[in-house]
Amino acid sequence: MNAQVNYDVLVIGSGAAGLTLALHLSAKYRVALLSKQRLQDGSTWFAQGGIAAVLDEMDSVESHIADTLDAGAGLCHPSSVRFTVEESTAAIRWLIDQGVDFTREGEDYHLTKEGGHTHRRIIHSADATGRAVHSTLLMKVLNSPNIDCFEHHVAIDLIRQPDPEKGRFRCAGAYVLNKNTEGVELLQAKAVILATGGASKAYLYTSNPDGASGDGIAMAWRAGCRVANMEFNQFHPTCLYHPKAKAFLITEALRGEGAQLKLPDGSRFMERFDKRGELAPRDIVARAIDHEMKRLGADCLYLDISHKDSGFVREHFPTVYSNCLKYGIDITREPIPVVPAAHYTCGGIMVDQHGCTDLDQLYAIGETTFTGLHGANRLASNSLLECLVYARSTALHIDEHLESVQSPRRAADWDASRVTDSDEDVVISHNWDELRRFMWDYVGIVRTRKRLLRAQHRVKLLHREIREFYANYRITNDLVELRNLALVSELIIRSALDRRESRGLHYSLDYPGLRELAMDTVLVPENYANQRQFI
Repeated sequence: MNAQVNYDVLVIGSGAAGLTLALHLSAKYRVALLSKQRLQDGSTWFAQGGIAAVLDEMDSVESHIADTLDAGAGLCHPSSVRFTVEESTAAIRWLIDQGVDFTREGEDYHLTKEGGHTHRRIIHSADATGRAVHSTLLMKVLNSPNIDCFEHHVAIDLIRQPDPEKGRFRCAGAYVLNKNTEGVELLQAKAVILATGGASKAYLYTSNPDGASGDGIAMAWRAGCRVANMEFNQFHPTCLYHPKAKAFLITEALRGEGAQLKLPDGSRFMERFDKRGELAPRDIVARAIDHEMKRLGADCLYLDISHKDSGFVREHFPTVYSNCLKYGIDITREPIPVVPAAHYTCGGIMVDQHGCTDLDQLYAIGETTFTGLHGANRLASNSLLECLVYARSTALHIDEHLESVQSPRRAADWDASRVTDSDEDVVISHNWDELRRFMWDYVGIVRTRKRLLRAQHRVKLLHREIREFYANYRITNDLVELRNLALVSELIIRSALDRRESRGLHYSLDYPGLRELAMDTVLVPENYANQRQFI
């Protein structure tokens, strides 16, 4: 493909954030939307629980804000929390207007309650909310004549160009691997949006689909953007434990409706760790499960909702019921074997309220970002809300400013003249496996400085091998993801070493106490792009 400036906006990522932004942009702009796999293969499609919003007259903005701040353990940015929560009702109304079919109870929408929330405020579509939201928005995007969708297109790196008028760099597009042709293409645009999701595939056990390899965070860092709070990786307490089950999450809404966590002998244990029991925030529940598994030498613990009416369980949790039944587990009669798994990246690319990064004309939204909303621990069901709210505010900012933006200069085509096809792809799979295992063992739910230093040493060795491979062999999807995961893992380890306390999702046996002053962990790349001071 010849290099052409043929799009106004390039959106990298096809989840809730990317789709919402594309739909909020003015129809006069030509938009390219990239998906590294199929359009529906991102994390949004698999989200079960729902979206937190102030929808009930017994609830309030102040209550939702208080719950978010409490879960964030002192690191939430109050202005970001207030902005997101105040926009929550409008965000849900917009989804309803698009045609999302949320579950009703009579004439009203059914609201459930999850860990850390003091009110029922989780609107959902049975236990497949992500699928309902994603399929509705995707249909709207596919029917939008100004939006071109590209499946199986993997962004490799962003293009930076100097802007003589401003005296600093700007983003001018991206080099993209077309998996259909195995060639690298050049896509240029006036504005580029990273909506690539998180990096939970850095860990051996995760609830995320295969594409969650931290691509946006890695590309932004290489382009000179700061990242923050990368040490805060949320481990979902309850993923299905079964040898044939791959990354199947058991929604927190089960616990919201009375499901109980139990030891192998059938006894409950959460009250010993938190007075809120099963409805404590996720970091507390995950740590409690991890503690009990290690204490007992157990492979898993159990989540039991069999004491509830079987009809209620099947009606409210059809996805969990049917998926567990495929593995011979009838959740209306027996407990579900569960383990914690990496679930959500709370840190990411630093952005302001309009999704602006440190690099001009580069925006970021969704899980790939650090907005200040989540702090040291994300409150359940605030993630999809963040995608919706920040996607809209970013789209409005682009609409207001894009007319005055000059088209980027033609960039150089991708040079593959000195690379060869690799006959050693086993090196990639071996490095991928090694990375995910030592991240799980050394940078997991409970950490020590010694373990982190071991992980740091290992990731530096991997970097050398990956750089050599990247320089000499033809680009593949696996190589792109491995390169990104290794970089993001390094950022996680560096951030964890910098935080000498235990706060939220970062728990250190060496520093079990809480520092008096809560501060973000901000990492600055050597090629730091601009001097924005928005956070």
